[in-house]
Amino acid sequence: MRIIGVNIPDHEKTKISLTRLYGIGPKLALDLLKQAKVDPEKRIKDLTKEETGIIIKTLEKFKVEGDLRKEIRENINRLKSIRSYRGLRHILSLPVRGQNTRTNSRTRKGKRKTVGSLTKEAWAKIEAQQTAAQANKEKTE
Repeated sequence: MRIIGVNIPDHEKTKISLTRLYGIGPKLALDLLKQAKVDPEKRIKDLTKEETGIIIKTLEKFKVEGDLRKEIRENINRLKSIRSYRGLRHILSLPVRGQNTRTNSRTRKGKRKTVGSLTKEAWAKIEAQQTAAQANKEKTE
């Protein structure tokens, strides 16, 4: 079954399947089904066309999927444009909500990059690679 452009498996219960939509969690799914007067324990494949229509109609009252994503993106862009603290954190790809960044925050910062001095052996290796690259370049010319 397809609701608002999202494929929902037929074997799932309606209360669980609605959580596949962006912006709908377990609590909101139950509230939505209560408003639509549909049994939350019913499987998607067992829903009638009328029940499906009622669910889709009640979904229109909520901001979900594309509209919600667009609003969130606009809010972040607004924070960036006014150069607020949170906006700057978004720009720098750092945690926005005050988390510690000295040791953690790998999700936002990405893979670790080692910064510091090199040993004599490492410098010698780099210089050898550079001279070899220059020699190959001169050969090809």
